[in-house]
Amino acid sequence: MIARGAASIILAGALALGMTGCGFLTPQATLIEYAPSDGVQTNVGDIKVRNAVAISDEEGVDASLIMSIVNPTSEDVALELQYKDSTGKAMTATVEVPANSTLSLGNTGEEQLVFRGVQLTEGSLFPVYLQYGAFEGSQLLVPVLPSDHAEYDGLHPTPAPTLEPTLEPTETPAPTETPAP
Repeated sequence: MIARGAASIILAGALALGMTGCGFLTPQATLIEYAPSDGVQTNVGDIKVRNAVAISDEEGVDASLIMSIVNPTSEDVALELQYKDSTGKAMTATVEVPANSTLSLGNTGEEQLVFRGVQLTEGSLFPVYLQYGAFEGSQLLVPVLPSDHAEYDGLHPTPAPTLEPTLEPTETPAPTETPAP
């Protein structure tokens, strides 16, 4: 009788260990960070770049960079974005991110950051290097998506201005004499 009781306890222990072994050794999927959208993300120092995606125009010549930039610090930050145009020339765009704020670029009704003359192919990855201050930068491979999908309607890059602004010279007023006291 004692052997039967001991065997039952050993069998119950082995069964409990076997049933929980997979959960004990497997990492929890909910603890793995990922980008839950079409875009990609990175951190540069304290700055967090989230959901970065490039929406190209029909010809693929220009692209609008859509992303959110989180600045949790107490100082304004000038984030530099470096990329290459279709000729291989390095280009730099600077985005001013206010302290303790989130800046969204490219969404409907928000300021656009348009990369001109980049010649992108839909479905490709566009390398953009992000850096600010003395912090080590980060290269982000931004997915290029077409503007003809319904969820990206209105997010395509705005056309380049057709006319350059002209400056009209103004006459400099002649100096006038001030009376001596």
